[in-house]
Amino acid sequence: MKTSRHIESEIGSRLARLRLSRNVTQATLAEDAGISLRTLRRLEAGDPSTFDTFLRVALALDLGEAILGAVPTGQIRPIERVSRTGSERRRARPRPPERKDPTWTWGDDPGD
Repeated sequence: MKTSRHIESEIGSRLARLRLSRNVTQATLAEDAGISLRTLRRLEAGDPSTFDTFLRVALALDLGEAILGAVPTGQIRPIERVSRTGSERRRARPRPPERKDPTWTWGDDPGD
């Protein structure tokens, strides 16, 4: 399982490779995104950054649709719409607590 740190690092290197493949300098991209050059360098290095910084760079690289496409819309399925009489969910219901079965191991039965 990847951590957020691994994903930040991967996103940073992908953005850097994309910028280079489009023959855009860091200074030009930083200006187009409305951020400082130092901020862009930190993002490309995979250092922690804000979501706003990421979005500004992504939009400057014309990745807006790709970003939106990566996140499902969460639309209600037609069968759920019928069963809910057309209303959409407004909030999530808390999960019931997990039932913990007593720990059982081989050889614990008195008849063993």
